[in-house]
Amino acid sequence: MTGKTDLNRLKTLRSLTALVALSAALGACTVYGGEVTASVPPTDYRQRHPIAVQEADRSIVVFVGTGRGGLSPSQRDDVRGLARTWVNEGTGTIVVDVPSNTPNSRAAASAWREIRSHLVAGGVPSRAITMRHYTPDDPRHFAAIRLSYPKITAVAGPCGLWPADLGPNIDNPFYNENKHYHNFGCASQRNLAAMVANPADLEQPRSETPAYTPRRDVAFSRYRKGEPTTTTYPEQDKAKLSDTGK
Repeated sequence: MTGKTDLNRLKTLRSLTALVALSAALGACTVYGGEVTASVPPTDYRQRHPIAVQEADRSIVVFVGTGRGGLSPSQRDDVRGLARTWVNEGTGTIVVDVPSNTPNSRAAASAWREIRSHLVAGGVPSRAITMRHYTPDDPRHFAAIRLSYPKITAVAGPCGLWPADLGPNIDNPFYNENKHYHNFGCASQRNLAAMVANPADLEQPRSETPAYTPRRDVAFSRYRKGEPTTTTYPEQDKAKLSDTGK
């Protein structure tokens, strides 16, 4: 009788232990719209510092002095380069902010007309160019012409957040668990987002380009004849340092 009672107590204890463990696990989660989300921060740096694809502005600044209304050669190159990039990546109109009620406002108005002509010559439709007048809030700042347009870009961060010390302390339980610190991988993710040429590549692969059929036909023709398909160059032996192996 005693053995049966002990067995029942053991089963009851096991059931209570399982319930306590389940309650603790559910206590660390939150339910949103039928989905269970853990409150524990992710340990993978790609999840902690994800790269987001969003729309941001690309801009350049053109400084125009009071006694000069035209653009310098380097400024013309900057404006033409902006026109080329807009054709490839622009998602909205080019906004040109021209200063007014400033000492260089007359020269800026003359430079704006030249800027517009270079943008149109670079492939930007006239309807995609918008001019706005502005007055600087601080008179100490030089009133320059600003050109900007929205584009799809990849961003990550912000970096440099240190919610806990790196060394062992009572407020940093992850140190003893040998896990990555919070800022780990943030700089790499931010640099990758800045270097990617087409942010769409982060979401989906590009379509394949057609193969170069003329060269492939030559290789297949040699293969059918039983000839070597390697490409030989007339001056390839001149790069060798010795005749060893001949």
